[in-house]
Amino acid sequence: QVQLVESGGGLVQPGGSLRLSCAASGTIFSINIMGWYRQAPGKQRELVATITSGDSTNYADSVKGRFTISRDNAKNTVYLQMNSLKPEDTAVYYCHFRSFIVPRDYWGQGTQVTVSS
Repeated sequence: QVQLVESGGGLVQPGGSLRLSCAASGTIFSINIMGWYRQAPGKQRELVATITSGDSTNYADSVKGRFTISRDNAKNTVYLQMNSLKPEDTAVYYCHFRSFIVPRDYWGQGTQVTVSS
């Protein structure tokens, strides 16, 4: 089993920055993909960004150029640096883990990000 612990959410003004962290523990397979998804009130959960253990990244068009996903494989931790935040970025952000070898999904509990004046 994989456990995901998220941190870094909070309140921020438009144009501000936040960095989310997600630490994975348990039975970690070295070849995997981790990422961030978000869900705003009344909307479906959507992809924000993903990163493989080989550092291949993928971003939603809405965040490309503003958000940067990275990871520290030694710490089994993924980060999401969010810059130039907009009110439409307001959502609960969920950390995600999937092994390429054992295709099983794991989710964090979510952390609230609120962008407001």
